[in-house]
Amino acid sequence: MRAAIPFPPISPDIFSVTLFGLDFALRWYALAYIVGILIGWRLALMAVKTARLWPEDKSPMSTAQVEDLLTMVILGVIVGGRIGYVVFYQPAYYLAHPAEALMIWQGGMSFHGGLLGVIAAGLYFCTRNGVPKLQAADMMALAVAPGLLLGRIANFINAELWGRQTDMPWGVIFPGQAAQECGPLIEICARHPSQLYEAALEGVLLGTLLLWLAWRRGALKTPGLVMGTFFAGYGLARFIVEFFRQPDAQFISLDNPLGLALQTGGYGFTMGQLLSIPMILLGIWFILRARKA
Repeated sequence: MRAAIPFPPISPDIFSVTLFGLDFALRWYALAYIVGILIGWRLALMAVKTARLWPEDKSPMSTAQVEDLLTMVILGVIVGGRIGYVVFYQPAYYLAHPAEALMIWQGGMSFHGGLLGVIAAGLYFCTRNGVPKLQAADMMALAVAPGLLLGRIANFINAELWGRQTDMPWGVIFPGQAAQECGPLIEICARHPSQLYEAALEGVLLGTLLLWLAWRRGALKTPGLVMGTFFAGYGLARFIVEFFRQPDAQFISLDNPLGLALQTGGYGFTMGQLLSIPMILLGIWFILRARKA
């Protein structure tokens, strides 16, 4: 038998109670969202309270405005994330079942869609309140990494979004029939813990880089630099992890076992990679633009 790591016995529910015949549960995934938002909020407050970090030693917004922006960002994440999943990953299914597009509690969120929702919310807030857009974007980018880290760890605990089949010794034996469908000749299927790869790259590495740039290198004094670094860094991290991550089932077929959303001659890109390429290019453009300013 190949070396592999058994999936740890962790329940997706932190606890659950039954009241009046109904089950209520607090799930790790929900807690990850809550704690990630709270940490991001505190990072944003720390940044705006430290005037020396910003151009002309002047914060772009007040603490009250940060809290108002947070409300709009949460709405943007939820609405944008759901619309992105429906449009990017399951358009045919939801065209046939439009009522289910509103059933967020059944799962299905897209990071790229959530990002677009946050951008739309941020632009509306800044325009309405006269807040410098690039500086607000830098502040928001600075606050995202903790949520990405905790969200990917929660994905691992939920045994979802696992990676492709592997014979590496750190492969994880994820539970469930879908995770174990690796072919008739394989007794036990181990997969890349791609959720943890993303947690390390998008959460720890990128988050540390952004904090270092902001607090040690004065990057917030150059509007757009932190945001550009986040776009390019996240896009590159996601592009790399897609080589190890199992694509969504709707993209996999006998003729397309790698689940490529765009291919020619057996080579191409997954949907996650296609959505990440514009992020990388946009991030590089903002970085170059900021450095020339």
